[in-house]
Amino acid sequence: MATLGNPKNTIEVLQKYQFNFQKKFGQNFLIDTRILEEIIAASGVGSNDFVLEIGPGIGTMTQYLCEAAREVVAVEIDNNLIPILKDTLHAYDNVEVLNEDILKVDINKLAQEKNGGRPIKVVANLPYYITTPIIMGLFESHVPIDSITIMVQKEVADRMQVGPGTKDYGALSLAVQYYAKPEIVVNVPPSCFMPQPKVGSAVIRLTRHDKPPVDVRDEKLMFQIIRASFNQRRKTLANGLSNFPQLQLDKQQVTDCITALGVPATIRGEALTLEQFAQLSNIICDCRMASKG
Repeated sequence: MATLGNPKNTIEVLQKYQFNFQKKFGQNFLIDTRILEEIIAASGVGSNDFVLEIGPGIGTMTQYLCEAAREVVAVEIDNNLIPILKDTLHAYDNVEVLNEDILKVDINKLAQEKNGGRPIKVVANLPYYITTPIIMGLFESHVPIDSITIMVQKEVADRMQVGPGTKDYGALSLAVQYYAKPEIVVNVPPSCFMPQPKVGSAVIRLTRHDKPPVDVRDEKLMFQIIRASFNQRRKTLANGLSNFPQLQLDKQQVTDCITALGVPATIRGEALTLEQFAQLSNIICDCRMASKG
């Protein structure tokens, strides 16, 4: 039975192993059973599912996942937590703990071995400093994923689901929305963690699209354009893209491509929708081919 959502039991485990929180790993352990239950419900994990958990900590959410899923692989980077996890998860025979850095794990291979290559579910309470690299790594490597249900900084969760013209809108918003449908499930105050973080958190579910919502010929080029557009937010889109040598276009060509999109050359990147970025990417593709030909 899952017991670690109770703060008293968490404290007992930490004292037993004289565990010291590692700031470099961004460790904040969840101590609220209601939030844990909401995460499991939102993830949609069922008895046929294989789940990849990133950053299990002392195994608080892992216990819940083991009770809901067919099999769980939990990837933990901190060596000091491995003996604790061995203890807190000893009652479950459907879990494997990997003492590795998630950014170095071959998740495609894991999905193949553990789930026959079928889409897996990812659940995580992510360290805030590494949220974006982990999420983008999962999407860009085209790992077969059904959904990602994660606890992140509230500000980051907001950024993932906003649209054009808002201050939080940026490259992360567009990347996440290209690959998945984002939906904030529950906001989580600092008091639900040990130790308490300085900022609020949120659980967000990213449900993978069967196919991207826009047609783009060169995905890599589109994301280069998006990054260049937001690198210097105050600059116009034309200036931002002109300063980006990888595009291999001069300022006049960039301006022509933007006006071909049907928007003024003075527009800023933050005003464009995902669909417009896809269209612009296709226009720039044609322009580059024409200039080479």
